[in-house]
Amino acid sequence: MNAVGIDVSKGKSTVTIRRPGDEVVMAPHDICHTQSSVAELISIIKGLDGETKVCMEHTGRYYEPVATWLSEAGIFVSAVNPALIKNYGDESIRTPKTDKADAKKIARFALDRWAKLRQYGRMDEIRNQLKTMNRQFGFYMNQKTAMKNNLIALLDQTFPGADKFFDGPARSDGSQKWVDFVDTYWHVDCVRKKSLEAFSEHYHSWCKRKGYKFRASKAEEVYRAACDLIAVFPKDDNTKLLIRQAVAMLNVASATVEGLRVKMNETAAQLPEYPIVMGMDGVGFTLGPQLIAEIGDVTRFTKRGSLTAFAGVDPRANESGTYKQKSTPTTKKGSPHLRKTLFQIMHGLIQRSPVDNPVYVFMDKKRTEGKPYYVYMTAGANKFLRIYYGRVNEYLAALADSEEP
Repeated sequence: MNAVGIDVSKGKSTVTIRRPGDEVVMAPHDICHTQSSVAELISIIKGLDGETKVCMEHTGRYYEPVATWLSEAGIFVSAVNPALIKNYGDESIRTPKTDKADAKKIARFALDRWAKLRQYGRMDEIRNQLKTMNRQFGFYMNQKTAMKNNLIALLDQTFPGADKFFDGPARSDGSQKWVDFVDTYWHVDCVRKKSLEAFSEHYHSWCKRKGYKFRASKAEEVYRAACDLIAVFPKDDNTKLLIRQAVAMLNVASATVEGLRVKMNETAAQLPEYPIVMGMDGVGFTLGPQLIAEIGDVTRFTKRGSLTAFAGVDPRANESGTYKQKSTPTTKKGSPHLRKTLFQIMHGLIQRSPVDNPVYVFMDKKRTEGKPYYVYMTAGANKFLRIYYGRVNEYLAALADSEEP
């Protein structure tokens, strides 16, 4: 048994090789993330006698190239949750935090968990891509929100309330009617300097050109509102430049978000659990891929409680002797990104109120009992994850049975 512990960082990794009994095959040393250095490491690993497994932490993005290189060379590679390594017992009061010490710790962990190590494979690569897309999606959503707020702040000086005229969802290219509207009618004077008939005709032509539905009542509503509004900035080229720059930036962010949304769905569709997850009530085109991205391979969780703990929606245990606290807060030790996705799903269920959905019924019961918002939302997320764990595992097991010859 040769356990290769790798502490991965940016540009380099610290590698050590250990055997049972703390036998040192190779002392910790650094390798650069270059083809020659990795090829030399692969040659060393393949030259070892006996069974060899490589173990590293599933953290950041740095480990992925190393895991891919070694895996493609036919070497067993396992990427484990860094929390497991961190909580792995040290037999010394002195616990130094260095790359060499971490590499040793990872190698000892690999020896102790030898039979339970899961091999890194193609599905892991797809999941990593999906997870990265989800993080980028969140980043660009924040950018889109910032751009939207910036545009609305500028419109408050030129056309107050213009963002409220239309509330339709974004198109597949990211465009929205209210944004396209203020790109053309960027100042109240663009509307009220015309007569109602002239504006209605101009607005009708604009809707036809942009592919939006025209309603004469909406044209009149916008015109009446514009006539009663107060603009701070004058209708000149400087104001026009400010508004249209803000519109352009928002459109770029929106197009990026919608493109990522489609790509995430296409990537998630390559994973085996995709059909069963997308069929769950409350999960849609956006939240489904996000949920799959943040949970990852559900089979790595040995029980339902492990999944709820990973999400941080499990209650803390506080017991000592005869004392047992009845109501405890959640651990919040898991993924904040997964908790955010779960709360969005719970929020959707609360809004739609499907009386045949067990998660909604459970949350509604807690809400009726007077539980605070965060309590019943967290309880609903916990129940949802337990249902998710059961359904996905059952589906994957049935799928595996059907593929057996």
